[in-house]
Amino acid sequence: MIWSVTDDAGDFLAEAGDFLRTAAAENTVVLTVAADVRARGAGAFGGAETLFGWYRSIGGPVSGVFLHTQGNPLHLGVMPVEAIGPLADSPALAERKVSSVNTDERAAAAVVAAWRDRAGTSLRVQDRERLYRLGTLTPLERQPPGRARPATAADRDLLVVWHQAFNDEAGRGGDPSARVDDRLSYGGLYLWHVDDTPVCMVGHSRVVGGMARIGPVYSPAEHRRRGYAGALTVMASQATRDGGATTTVLFTDLANPTSNRLYQRLGYVPVADRVLLGLDPPTA
Repeated sequence: MIWSVTDDAGDFLAEAGDFLRTAAAENTVVLTVAADVRARGAGAFGGAETLFGWYRSIGGPVSGVFLHTQGNPLHLGVMPVEAIGPLADSPALAERKVSSVNTDERAAAAVVAAWRDRAGTSLRVQDRERLYRLGTLTPLERQPPGRARPATAADRDLLVVWHQAFNDEAGRGGDPSARVDDRLSYGGLYLWHVDDTPVCMVGHSRVVGGMARIGPVYSPAEHRRRGYAGALTVMASQATRDGGATTTVLFTDLANPTSNRLYQRLGYVPVADRVLLGLDPPTA
């Protein structure tokens, strides 16, 4: 049983692409990050190289994947439980000083045990998300005032500010400018306008392996709870399907019941829950 690693997104997709596509929804982050790195170069996420890994039993097919971008949690895609211990042992990860792990909740106990037993690290749950997949797209019964349109380069300054605000609220770091430029390059950002005022932004990833992911979804505080995010998410979701996606997904914060209810009304159905496991600070 072997883990292989690379910082070359093309090599990774050549080895693991077929496996990734067999569970495109569950592997959404790994798929989209690999596609972004291949499109934008090795420094696509903060200038540091992204590490990709794939797991296979000796002589067997790929059955697990992970990725790590510097300064962010180690992200575990679909993998068998028996792959988790060897991953915690990986010298490649030790060199990158991983301090948190994002994993499917069903594997969380095995991850905590492996990092405790193999790496000597105590992890605890810091956050929970739910992954949804789009079923039958269902527009809002009552449309809010205004109109939707694709964002353009003329909107860049506003989009950067709103991406930064979204990151701040979500506790994410990094300069969003490059991501905004990238999404504008393939038409992956949309705005909702009321009269001449933009009030909401929704983005989506590239379509890769027949899958696209909605996000970010952001409205300034004064424009929330008016239906703009729901209406614009419908547009962005339809755009992914028009662009070739057979699987459209999104994540929600499980601590936000409003967004979880909204996306289910739009036709999104739960797939899996994920947890962020971070270093457990020592007790007094």
